[in-house]
Amino acid sequence: MRRPEEDGRAMSPVVGKALESALVVLFVGLLTTVLFGNVVPAYRTAAGGELAERTVVGAADRIEAAVPPAAHDATVRRRADLPRTISGAAYRLRLDGRRLVLDHPNPDIGAATRLALPDRVAAVEGVWESGGEPTVTVRSEDAGLVVVLRS
Repeated sequence: MRRPEEDGRAMSPVVGKALESALVVLFVGLLTTVLFGNVVPAYRTAAGGELAERTVVGAADRIEAAVPPAAHDATVRRRADLPRTISGAAYRLRLDGRRLVLDHPNPDIGAATRLALPDRVAAVEGVWESGGEPTVTVRSEDAGLVVVLRS
């Protein structure tokens, strides 16, 4: 008869469970590395680019809507709602001639659009910084209407 100390059958379930646990941990670790190393950052950048485009289009609509339809002597002030951050970082909207451009610290995130403003608008100027209270002001001057962006 064999003594219980010499019987190795009691160890088989323990070793099997330990190997199963090691494989699960290895699989989860590998999956996490793949997702956070490649897939998730690419998705965040794509989502940030999409939000940047929507932000620029919404801001352009707000600027264009602030210009009165047929007035030559007017003063208008409107507030714009913008996201505080895009992809977790601050950004700014600036004017480049009659184009509205979004600048972001991530070079893969950005957008621009041309403003559809009437000819009686003589100038557009200013910058909107994210996190502020962006307003657009339209005022009359001798040369025509001036559109000013302020944070």
